[in-house]
Amino acid sequence: MKPFAAIIARDVRLALRSGGDWLTLVLFFVMVGIVVPFAIGPDRELLARLSPGIVWIAAFLSSLLGLDRLFRADHEDGTLLLLRAADLPMSLVVLAKVIAHWLLTALPLIAATPLLAVMLAMDMATFLKAVLSLLVGTPALVALGAVGAAVTVTIRRGGLIAPVLILPLAIPVLIFGVGAISTGPGPDQSGTALLLLAAISLIVAALSPLAAALAINSSED
Repeated sequence: MKPFAAIIARDVRLALRSGGDWLTLVLFFVMVGIVVPFAIGPDRELLARLSPGIVWIAAFLSSLLGLDRLFRADHEDGTLLLLRAADLPMSLVVLAKVIAHWLLTALPLIAATPLLAVMLAMDMATFLKAVLSLLVGTPALVALGAVGAAVTVTIRRGGLIAPVLILPLAIPVLIFGVGAISTGPGPDQSGTALLLLAAISLIVAALSPLAAALAINSSED
């Protein structure tokens, strides 16, 4: 497992050394929470009702910002070709890079959720559900993004194409992510939605490294 952990550490170290890309994602995430109240007005009840959807839309759009650097830099400098020749299977290489990407993109967004909760007038129960749903659901978004990034890694301006490819696949994640936070009239279905969201994340996290590795191997041949 040392090569696997080494890839994660390398990607995290390079991202932290290269600058504040993660800060850009956090600022974009928070800016959505700042702009929306101005757009729909200061009605606290309306903001609280719309907050689950706003949180997940902000998380999804923020996650798209970092897709292009997931594989492209390694492809351009030849690192991806060397990783293909390593003893570690390409699917595990992709999984290691996905984990590093989640630590660098999704985790900072989750840490910034309290700021968004204040902007959107969330109560404590809704805030805790939002944090839990993001913890459970963002791995699926990152894994889907890895597939899109792998498919477009050799295409010029592939960073513009990857979001279009993964948007239809991400819709179930957004639906159940919002459902895991929302509490409407009638029986509370948030627990069921959270379980379905967890199931989607597990399935996507298991299959996406295989699909991304196949896409990378095909594009590099």
